[in-house]
Amino acid sequence: MIDDLPNDAKSKEVVRLWRAWRTVHEMVADREYELAEDEVTISLDRFRDEYCHPDGTVNRAKLQFSARPSDSMLRKNTPPATASNPDPVPDCGPIWVEFLTDKQFGVGQIRQFAKYTISNNYKTGIMVTHVPLSPAARKSLASVENLAKIECFLEDDLLVNITHHELVPRHVLLSREEKIALLKRYRLKETQLPRILQKDPVARYLGLKRGQVVKIIRVSETAGRYASYRLCV
Repeated sequence: MIDDLPNDAKSKEVVRLWRAWRTVHEMVADREYELAEDEVTISLDRFRDEYCHPDGTVNRAKLQFSARPSDSMLRKNTPPATASNPDPVPDCGPIWVEFLTDKQFGVGQIRQFAKYTISNNYKTGIMVTHVPLSPAARKSLASVENLAKIECFLEDDLLVNITHHELVPRHVLLSREEKIALLKRYRLKETQLPRILQKDPVARYLGLKRGQVVKIIRVSETAGRYASYRLCV
């Protein structure tokens, strides 16, 4: 148990969770949800003050938050108006993020988390766990896809923000209108675009859905700044 660890080990655990906490906030902000700047850039000292027990251990039960989509995010996720649907509804909404404390994660934990997410009208739920999901639990994620998007990240996968690495180019999600304009401009069908898998680390970071297109901006010493496009599949 972490309560029995010496102080230096507890301090390392605090730093580890602080880094994961910051990365998940950066991820939510990069998806264009509304978050205050001080939530994203929380200092280690403030994290200790707000989220640690008196004995120095992290209170994981307090590591949870929600956020609303920004106007920009709503625009990108709203289908174009048509004669049959003149007032389309965005296919995004509030997000719920929680660091779970369970020692193992099976179908029961997935169902419990999904039930909370759906009953509280969140469109997306992110589970941050310190142990991997069981194979059965991972399969069960698909059973609630039509009600809410449930994502799972390991704490260890959030210790570093992969999009900050110098070798990872910038990825920008296109709106539906921008996607249509892109296909029209180059006279392409959607299936002719290069692909990015939904399980790609950056696609997971951005929460990409199948059918969405990202613009990937690279910088080359010879070609300068150039862009390519990928369809999420």
